[in-house]
Amino acid sequence: MLETMMCALITVLPDYLFRRYFQGKRIGHEITLFTMWYELRWGLTACAILALTVITTLFYFHPASTNVASFFRTVTILPQVGGRVSEVFVSNNELVTAGQPIFRLEDSSQQAQVQAANAKIAEVQASLKVAETDLAEADAGIAGARASLAQAREDLERNETLRDEGSSAVRLAEVERLENLVAEREAQVVASQAQKAAVEQQIQELIPAQMASAIAQLDAAHTELEKTLIVAGVTGTIEQFGLQVGDYVSPLLRPAGILVPSFSGRDRFTAGFNQMAAQVIKPGMIGEIGCMTRPFKVIPVVVVNVQDVIPSGQIRPSDELRDLQHNKVPGTLTVYLEPLYDGVADHIPPGSTCLANVYTDNHHKLEDETLGFWNKAFLHVVDTIGVVHAAGLRLRLILMPVNTLVLTGH
Repeated sequence: MLETMMCALITVLPDYLFRRYFQGKRIGHEITLFTMWYELRWGLTACAILALTVITTLFYFHPASTNVASFFRTVTILPQVGGRVSEVFVSNNELVTAGQPIFRLEDSSQQAQVQAANAKIAEVQASLKVAETDLAEADAGIAGARASLAQAREDLERNETLRDEGSSAVRLAEVERLENLVAEREAQVVASQAQKAAVEQQIQELIPAQMASAIAQLDAAHTELEKTLIVAGVTGTIEQFGLQVGDYVSPLLRPAGILVPSFSGRDRFTAGFNQMAAQVIKPGMIGEIGCMTRPFKVIPVVVVNVQDVIPSGQIRPSDELRDLQHNKVPGTLTVYLEPLYDGVADHIPPGSTCLANVYTDNHHKLEDETLGFWNKAFLHVVDTIGVVHAAGLRLRLILMPVNTLVLTGH
């Protein structure tokens, strides 16, 4: 309407003034409701053509969208294991910080696993002490076997000396017995050394491996026990949380509630523009938004990113070929907007529905001295008519409470 009124000021109004003061025609006499088209045909035709041209140029170079929202992420409160609730530490709509406990599940079986793992560690530690005692016993056995071997060798050497001297006090049977005794004592020394090596290997390899396995079992038991305590992963607000002691929660069937992160959805807006705006909207362009949660506030924004795909063209593999005639609604161009200044959008709650305008700026092009007159004139017109769009946005924000509360009754 604003565009049509502006166009009428330079088309219909001059035509009427010419008819009135040069041709002497008056409203209600020569110019009536029935003769208006014939008398003002040139002005009306020019106004319609100019208005359509201005509106098309305006919406092409300064795209607008009513599909703007500040989407935010939610975190489902789910345990890693299923179980019944034994303790609840928070209430609905409560602000929690990262790491703060939310609720605890019944953990008797996990506690039993921890106790069993601790008992296994104590058993391994006891076996280490027993092995150390066995090592000392093996050292004593080796010392005793060596002493017996030395005594047997002395007896054998003495008897062999007497035999070699031809003494009648030595019998051959006694020499053979002592030789066998020496061999037996040598075998005892070797056996004692082997027993000591087995005990040392047990202390150095077997028991440490058993201890590592027991510690791993304890860590696994503690991990399972920690799963029974559900904590907040991020700082946010607990929503839809009505959990009570005795309720059963499951990671697959029944969540406990929803956690809304405090930082999610802040200072970032997502807008869906007409596909024709893909040739115009670029990162860095300046725009404005207004939201239903603050209808009289205009927030300057900047385009930070433009999605390079159209969501309506998404295809998922299935057993049915996609028929394009079913895709009747064309998709929109997804554009991401952020406030131009810090703090101007802090009062906009996440999830707000907004309106957005994005303005084309040709100031850098107009600085080119080689640009022709008509090109400069066209760029000036494009930049100037953006004011009309800005005024239209403000008018819609002013009328938003009336349209929402009175005309629609929502």
